[in-house]
Amino acid sequence: MTVRAAWLLTGPPAGQTRTDTRLAPLGAMAPAGELGSRDGVVAGGAPLMASSAGPMQVRIGIGRAQVQGTTAQGAYPVAVTAPETLTVGDGNAQYPRIDSIVLRVYDGLFDSEGKTAVAVEVVAGEPQPSPVEPALPPSSLRLWSVTVPAGASAGTGGINWATALADRRRYTSGYGGIIPRGYGLNFTGAYDGQYRDTGSVLERWNGQSAQWETYRPPREVETTSTGASAASGFAVVSFSARRSGGHCSMTLEIRRTGATITSTAAGNITDVVCATIPGGWRPVDTTEAIACDGYGDGGATVTSAGTVTLRTWSGGGTIQSDRTVRLSACYVQ
Repeated sequence: MTVRAAWLLTGPPAGQTRTDTRLAPLGAMAPAGELGSRDGVVAGGAPLMASSAGPMQVRIGIGRAQVQGTTAQGAYPVAVTAPETLTVGDGNAQYPRIDSIVLRVYDGLFDSEGKTAVAVEVVAGEPQPSPVEPALPPSSLRLWSVTVPAGASAGTGGINWATALADRRRYTSGYGGIIPRGYGLNFTGAYDGQYRDTGSVLERWNGQSAQWETYRPPREVETTSTGASAASGFAVVSFSARRSGGHCSMTLEIRRTGATITSTAAGNITDVVCATIPGGWRPVDTTEAIACDGYGDGGATVTSAGTVTLRTWSGGGTIQSDRTVRLSACYVQ
Protein backbone atom coordinates (compact mmCIF):
# COMPACT_ATOMS: atom_id res chain seq x y z
CA MET A 1 0.00 0.00 0.00
CA THR A 2 1.30 3.42 -0.86
CA VAL A 3 -1.50 5.20 0.99
CA ARG A 4 -1.97 4.37 4.62
CA ALA A 5 -3.70 5.58 7.77
CA ALA A 6 -3.14 5.11 11.46
CA TRP A 7 -6.33 3.42 12.63
CA LEU A 8 -7.89 4.30 15.95
CA LEU A 9 -9.28 1.88 18.53
CA THR A 10 -13.02 2.49 19.04
CA GLY A 11 -15.83 0.82 20.90
CA PRO A 12 -15.94 -1.11 24.20
CA PRO A 13 -13.97 -4.21 25.09
CA ALA A 14 -15.65 -7.52 24.33
CA GLY A 15 -18.58 -8.29 26.62
CA GLN A 16 -19.00 -4.72 27.85
CA THR A 17 -21.71 -2.20 27.08
CA ARG A 18 -20.91 0.79 24.85
CA THR A 19 -20.93 4.11 26.70
CA ASP A 20 -20.25 7.70 25.71
CA THR A 21 -16.63 7.25 26.73
CA ARG A 22 -14.29 5.81 24.12
CA LEU A 23 -10.64 5.64 23.15
CA ALA A 24 -9.62 8.75 21.24
CA PRO A 25 -6.42 10.35 19.98
CA LEU A 26 -4.59 12.60 22.42
CA GLY A 27 -5.32 15.61 20.23
CA ALA A 28 -1.81 16.51 19.19
CA MET A 29 -3.09 18.29 16.07
CA ALA A 30 -4.88 21.63 15.99
CA PRO A 31 -8.36 21.22 17.46
CA ALA A 32 -11.55 22.28 15.71
CA GLY A 33 -13.80 21.69 18.69
CA GLU A 34 -14.10 19.67 21.88
CA LEU A 35 -13.58 16.30 20.14
CA GLY A 36 -12.68 17.22 16.56
CA SER A 37 -9.37 18.13 14.93
CA ARG A 38 -8.77 20.51 12.06
CA ASP A 39 -8.20 18.27 9.07
CA GLY A 40 -5.77 19.28 6.39
CA VAL A 41 -2.39 18.74 4.81
CA VAL A 42 0.73 18.69 6.97
CA ALA A 43 3.10 21.32 5.55
CA GLY A 44 6.66 20.45 4.58
CA GLY A 45 8.15 20.62 1.09
CA ALA A 46 5.41 20.33 -1.54
CA PRO A 47 3.02 17.81 0.03
CA LEU A 48 0.42 16.10 -2.17
CA MET A 49 1.35 18.20 -5.19
CA ALA A 50 -0.63 17.60 -8.40
CA SER A 51 1.00 17.37 -11.83
CA SER A 52 0.10 16.10 -15.30
CA ALA A 53 0.64 12.41 -15.99
CA GLY A 54 -1.12 12.28 -19.37
CA PRO A 55 -4.01 13.82 -21.34
CA MET A 56 -6.57 12.61 -18.80
CA GLN A 57 -4.31 11.57 -15.95
CA VAL A 58 -3.02 13.45 -12.92
CA ARG A 59 -0.30 12.44 -10.46
CA ILE A 60 -0.51 13.25 -6.75
CA GLY A 61 2.84 13.38 -4.99
CA ILE A 62 3.80 12.17 -1.57
CA GLY A 63 2.75 13.88 1.61
CA ARG A 64 0.93 13.64 4.89
CA ALA A 65 -2.49 14.82 6.00
CA GLN A 66 -5.12 14.43 8.66
CA VAL A 67 -8.67 13.42 7.65
CA GLN A 68 -11.43 14.12 10.15
CA GLY A 69 -14.30 11.67 10.33
CA THR A 70 -17.39 12.05 12.45
CA THR A 71 -17.04 12.98 16.10
CA ALA A 72 -17.33 9.33 16.98
CA GLN A 73 -14.62 8.37 14.50
CA GLY A 74 -12.06 11.00 15.34
CA ALA A 75 -9.27 12.00 12.97
CA TYR A 76 -7.12 9.73 10.80
CA PRO A 77 -3.43 10.52 10.21
CA VAL A 78 -2.77 9.61 6.55
CA ALA A 79 0.46 9.28 4.57
CA VAL A 80 0.92 8.96 0.80
CA THR A 81 4.34 7.35 0.57
CA ALA A 82 4.58 7.00 -3.22
CA PRO A 83 3.04 9.08 -6.04
CA GLU A 84 -0.49 8.07 -7.06
CA THR A 85 -1.68 8.37 -10.68
CA LEU A 86 -5.41 8.92 -11.23
CA THR A 87 -7.51 8.90 -14.40
CA VAL A 88 -10.15 11.59 -14.84
CA GLY A 89 -13.27 10.55 -16.73
CA ASP A 90 -13.99 11.94 -20.20
CA GLY A 91 -15.82 15.23 -20.43
CA ASN A 92 -19.55 15.52 -20.97
CA ALA A 93 -20.58 16.05 -24.57
CA GLN A 94 -22.35 19.35 -23.78
CA TYR A 95 -21.26 20.88 -20.51
CA PRO A 96 -18.04 21.23 -18.49
CA ARG A 97 -17.78 19.88 -14.96
CA ILE A 98 -15.49 20.17 -11.95
CA ASP A 99 -14.01 17.06 -10.38
CA SER A 100 -12.22 16.98 -7.04
CA ILE A 101 -9.23 14.91 -6.02
CA VAL A 102 -9.57 13.79 -2.43
CA LEU A 103 -8.05 11.72 0.31
CA ARG A 104 -10.79 9.39 1.50
CA VAL A 105 -10.88 7.11 4.53
CA TYR A 106 -13.06 3.98 4.57
CA ASP A 107 -13.82 2.58 8.01
CA GLY A 108 -16.12 -0.42 8.20
CA LEU A 109 -17.05 0.41 11.78
CA PHE A 110 -18.70 3.65 10.72
CA ASP A 111 -19.68 3.44 7.04
CA SER A 112 -21.43 0.98 4.77
CA GLU A 113 -18.63 0.54 2.21
CA GLY A 114 -17.63 -2.78 3.72
CA LYS A 115 -13.90 -2.16 3.86
CA THR A 116 -11.17 -0.57 5.87
CA ALA A 117 -8.89 1.45 3.63
CA VAL A 118 -7.64 4.89 2.65
CA ALA A 119 -7.30 6.09 -0.94
CA VAL A 120 -6.61 9.01 -3.23
CA GLU A 121 -9.70 9.31 -5.42
CA VAL A 122 -11.44 11.45 -8.03
CA VAL A 123 -14.92 12.63 -7.07
CA ALA A 124 -16.75 13.60 -10.24
CA GLY A 125 -18.89 16.72 -10.36
CA GLU A 126 -22.08 17.36 -12.31
CA PRO A 127 -21.84 18.70 -15.89
CA GLN A 128 -23.47 22.14 -15.92
CA PRO A 129 -23.25 25.40 -17.87
CA SER A 130 -21.63 26.90 -14.75
CA PRO A 131 -20.18 23.89 -12.89
CA VAL A 132 -19.41 23.82 -9.18
CA GLU A 133 -17.22 21.61 -7.04
CA PRO A 134 -18.89 18.37 -5.99
CA ALA A 135 -20.01 17.59 -2.46
CA LEU A 136 -17.61 15.17 -0.83
CA PRO A 137 -18.32 11.79 0.68
CA PRO A 138 -17.82 11.36 4.45
CA SER A 139 -14.29 11.26 5.84
CA SER A 140 -12.77 13.01 2.82
CA LEU A 141 -10.29 15.84 2.41
CA ARG A 142 -10.34 17.86 -0.80
CA LEU A 143 -6.85 18.35 -2.26
CA TRP A 144 -7.35 19.65 -5.80
CA SER A 145 -10.19 20.47 -8.18
CA VAL A 146 -10.01 19.88 -11.93
CA THR A 147 -12.09 21.68 -14.54
CA VAL A 148 -13.00 19.11 -17.20
CA PRO A 149 -14.05 20.81 -20.48
CA ALA A 150 -16.99 19.51 -22.46
CA GLY A 151 -15.85 16.79 -24.86
CA ALA A 152 -12.44 16.37 -23.24
CA SER A 153 -10.81 12.98 -23.80
CA ALA A 154 -7.43 11.49 -24.58
CA GLY A 155 -8.43 11.47 -28.25
CA THR A 156 -9.23 15.19 -28.33
CA GLY A 157 -6.06 16.30 -26.55
CA GLY A 158 -7.28 15.84 -23.01
CA ILE A 159 -7.15 18.42 -20.22
CA ASN A 160 -4.95 21.48 -20.19
CA TRP A 161 -3.46 20.75 -16.77
CA ALA A 162 -1.68 24.10 -16.56
CA THR A 163 -5.03 25.89 -16.27
CA ALA A 164 -7.42 23.16 -15.14
CA LEU A 165 -5.99 22.52 -11.68
CA ALA A 166 -7.18 24.54 -8.68
CA ASP A 167 -5.26 24.09 -5.43
CA ARG A 168 -7.68 23.20 -2.63
CA ARG A 169 -5.14 22.00 -0.09
CA ARG A 170 -5.89 23.41 3.32
CA TYR A 171 -3.27 23.04 6.00
CA THR A 172 -3.21 22.00 9.60
CA SER A 173 -0.59 22.00 12.32
CA GLY A 174 0.12 20.60 15.74
CA TYR A 175 -1.75 21.93 18.76
CA GLY A 176 -0.39 25.38 19.55
CA GLY A 177 1.22 25.69 16.12
CA ILE A 178 0.52 28.33 13.49
CA ILE A 179 -1.89 27.23 10.74
CA PRO A 180 -0.08 27.89 7.42
CA ARG A 181 -1.63 29.82 4.58
CA GLY A 182 -3.69 27.70 2.22
CA TYR A 183 -7.10 27.22 0.64
CA GLY A 184 -9.92 27.45 3.16
CA LEU A 185 -7.96 29.58 5.60
CA ASN A 186 -11.05 31.59 6.55
CA PHE A 187 -12.14 29.38 9.44
CA THR A 188 -13.39 30.03 12.94
CA GLY A 189 -10.75 29.65 15.61
CA ALA A 190 -11.07 26.74 18.01
CA TYR A 191 -9.47 28.24 21.11
CA ASP A 192 -8.39 31.56 22.52
CA GLY A 193 -4.84 32.29 21.42
CA GLN A 194 -4.82 30.18 18.25
CA TYR A 195 -2.66 31.61 15.45
CA ARG A 196 -2.88 31.54 11.67
CA ASP A 197 -0.65 32.93 8.91
CA THR A 198 -2.72 34.65 6.22
CA GLY A 199 0.27 35.08 3.93
CA SER A 200 0.66 38.76 4.79
CA VAL A 201 0.02 39.04 8.52
CA LEU A 202 -0.07 36.81 11.59
CA GLU A 203 -3.49 36.66 13.22
CA ARG A 204 -4.57 35.56 16.71
CA TRP A 205 -8.03 34.23 17.59
CA ASN A 206 -9.73 36.30 20.28
CA GLY A 207 -12.13 33.91 21.96
CA GLN A 208 -13.90 36.69 23.86
CA SER A 209 -14.87 38.67 20.77
CA ALA A 210 -14.93 35.56 18.52
CA GLN A 211 -12.81 37.07 15.76
CA TRP A 212 -9.34 36.96 14.24
CA GLU A 213 -7.15 39.93 15.12
CA THR A 214 -3.84 41.01 13.64
CA TYR A 215 -1.11 39.99 16.03
CA ARG A 216 1.14 42.82 17.12
CA PRO A 217 3.99 41.65 19.30
CA PRO A 218 4.85 43.86 22.27
CA ARG A 219 7.60 46.23 21.31
CA GLU A 220 10.66 46.86 23.40
CA VAL A 221 10.86 50.49 24.46
CA GLU A 222 14.24 52.13 25.10
CA THR A 223 14.82 55.50 26.71
CA THR A 224 17.78 57.75 27.48
CA SER A 225 18.35 61.10 29.14
CA THR A 226 22.10 61.48 28.74
CA GLY A 227 24.68 62.08 26.04
CA ALA A 228 23.61 65.41 24.52
CA SER A 229 26.29 68.10 24.35
CA ALA A 230 25.90 71.84 23.79
CA ALA A 231 27.58 73.93 21.11
CA SER A 232 29.29 77.25 21.83
CA GLY A 233 26.81 79.85 23.07
CA PHE A 234 24.40 77.26 24.55
CA ALA A 235 24.05 74.98 27.57
CA VAL A 236 22.09 71.72 27.75
CA VAL A 237 19.28 71.91 30.31
CA SER A 238 17.81 68.48 29.63
CA PHE A 239 17.64 65.78 26.97
CA SER A 240 15.28 62.80 26.67
CA ALA A 241 14.64 60.30 23.89
CA ARG A 242 12.40 57.26 23.47
CA ARG A 243 12.39 54.66 20.70
CA SER A 244 10.45 51.53 19.76
CA GLY A 245 10.23 49.53 16.56
CA GLY A 246 12.66 51.75 14.67
CA HIS A 247 10.88 55.00 15.53
CA CYS A 248 12.40 57.60 17.86
CA SER A 249 11.19 60.80 19.50
CA MET A 250 13.45 63.22 21.29
CA THR A 251 13.15 66.43 23.29
CA LEU A 252 16.09 68.76 23.90
CA GLU A 253 16.12 71.85 26.12
CA ILE A 254 19.01 74.28 25.66
CA ARG A 255 19.69 77.64 27.30
CA ARG A 256 21.16 80.49 25.29
CA THR A 257 24.37 81.67 26.93
CA GLY A 258 25.72 83.77 24.06
CA ALA A 259 24.62 86.98 22.36
CA THR A 260 21.00 87.60 21.40
CA ILE A 261 19.91 86.03 18.11
CA THR A 262 17.60 88.28 16.10
CA SER A 263 15.48 87.17 13.15
CA THR A 264 14.46 89.25 10.15
CA ALA A 265 10.88 90.28 9.54
CA ALA A 266 10.61 87.19 7.32
CA GLY A 267 11.80 84.92 10.12
CA ASN A 268 15.29 84.24 8.79
CA ILE A 269 18.29 83.80 11.07
CA THR A 270 21.84 82.74 10.42
CA ASP A 271 21.95 78.98 10.93
CA VAL A 272 23.18 78.32 14.47
CA VAL A 273 24.47 74.95 15.63
CA CYS A 274 23.21 74.58 19.17
CA ALA A 275 23.83 70.96 20.24
CA THR A 276 24.69 67.37 19.29
CA ILE A 277 22.60 64.38 20.35
CA PRO A 278 24.29 61.03 21.17
CA GLY A 279 25.06 58.23 18.75
CA GLY A 280 22.41 55.52 18.57
CA TRP A 281 19.66 58.12 18.90
CA ARG A 282 20.14 59.95 15.63
CA PRO A 283 17.91 59.85 12.51
CA VAL A 284 18.99 57.99 9.39
CA ASP A 285 18.67 61.22 7.42
CA THR A 286 18.28 64.92 8.18
CA THR A 287 14.91 65.56 9.79
CA GLU A 288 13.01 68.68 10.91
CA ALA A 289 12.44 69.69 14.52
CA ILE A 290 10.22 72.34 16.07
CA ALA A 291 11.53 74.87 18.57
CA CYS A 292 9.98 77.30 21.06
CA ASP A 293 11.14 79.46 24.00
CA GLY A 294 7.75 80.78 25.16
CA TYR A 295 8.25 84.08 23.36
CA GLY A 296 8.75 82.89 19.81
CA ASP A 297 9.08 79.70 17.85
CA GLY A 298 10.93 78.36 14.86
CA GLY A 299 12.44 75.40 13.13
CA ALA A 300 15.62 73.36 13.39
CA THR A 301 17.23 70.33 11.75
CA VAL A 302 18.72 67.16 13.23
CA THR A 303 21.25 65.37 11.02
CA SER A 304 22.42 61.76 10.91
CA ALA A 305 25.58 63.00 12.63
CA GLY A 306 23.45 64.26 15.53
CA THR A 307 23.97 67.95 14.82
CA VAL A 308 21.06 70.17 15.91
CA THR A 309 20.86 73.48 14.04
CA LEU A 310 18.42 76.37 14.61
CA ARG A 311 17.39 77.75 11.19
CA THR A 312 14.28 79.94 11.54
CA TRP A 313 12.54 82.01 14.21
CA SER A 314 9.44 84.16 14.60
CA GLY A 315 9.58 87.18 12.31
CA GLY A 316 11.30 90.07 14.07
CA GLY A 317 11.76 87.91 17.18
CA THR A 318 14.78 87.25 19.33
CA ILE A 319 16.40 84.44 21.28
CA GLN A 320 17.88 86.30 24.19
CA SER A 321 20.59 85.21 26.59
CA ASP A 322 19.37 82.99 29.46
CA ARG A 323 16.19 81.96 27.63
CA THR A 324 15.56 78.22 27.28
CA VAL A 325 14.63 76.83 23.86
CA ARG A 326 12.75 73.52 23.72
CA LEU A 327 13.23 71.40 20.56
CA SER A 328 11.27 68.25 19.65
CA ALA A 329 11.52 65.83 16.74
CA CYS A 330 10.21 62.40 15.68
CA TYR A 331 12.00 60.26 13.08
CA VAL A 332 12.91 56.81 11.78
CA GLN A 333 16.27 55.44 12.77
